[in-house]
Amino acid sequence: MRDQVVDFVRRWSEKTEISVGRFIHWLGVTASKFYNWRERYGRVNEHNGWVPRDFWLAPWEKEAIIGFHLKNPLEGYRRLTFMMLDADVVAVSPASVWRVLKQAGLLSRWRGKSARKGTGFEQPLAPHQHWHVDVSYINLSGTFYYLCSVLDGCSRFLLHWDLRESMKEADIEMILERATQKYPEPSRGSSPTMGRSSSRETSRSLFASRE
Repeated sequence: MRDQVVDFVRRWSEKTEISVGRFIHWLGVTASKFYNWRERYGRVNEHNGWVPRDFWLAPWEKEAIIGFHLKNPLEGYRRLTFMMLDADVVAVSPASVWRVLKQAGLLSRWRGKSARKGTGFEQPLAPHQHWHVDVSYINLSGTFYYLCSVLDGCSRFLLHWDLRESMKEADIEMILERATQKYPEPSRGSSPTMGRSSSRETSRSLFASRE
C-alpha cells in the first residue's frame, strides 16, 4: 500500500505537472510521512525488528565455540577465548564466548554451601547435649566484674557461674572445668558441644549495692 501511494503520486505528478505537495495534500498524507515512505520504497516493514549487524556471530561461529568448549570443559570462558584465537578456531571477545555458552546452558553455576545465618539456633532435644557460655558485666558499687555463666542448651538450667575481675581464655577454661566436675560425663551420658550465648556479644550492666 505504501509503495503504491508513492508510485501513484509520482506517475500522476509527472503526467499532470501537478506538484507532489498538492497531491499528498489531496490524499490526506502528511509531507513527512510521504517522504519517509519514498525513502523506504521497496523495503519490508520490520516493525522495530533487529537489524543484522556485521559484528554479530554467525551460526558456524557459535557452533565452533560450543564444540571447542566441549573439547575443553575444564577451561573458563576467558581462557577459552584466547585458546580458540591461538588455534585459529574463531576470533571473538570473551563476552561473546560467555553469551554463547550461557545461551547453550554450558556455564556451570557456582554451588556454594547454603548459609545458616538467620535460620535460628537448633535447640538440643536432651540435657547436656549443648552448653552455652554467657559473659556479662556486673557493676558492684562502681567496680565492674565479669559474670560467667554456663547454661544448658536444652533446659536453660544454670549449671555453674563465677564472678571474676578479668575474663581471659584461662578463666573460661577454669570455669568450664568446674562445671564438668559438678556434672561429670557418666551423669551427662555424653560430652556436650560448646557454644556462646547471644548475650556474649551484648554487654549488660547489672547494678547492685553492698549493704
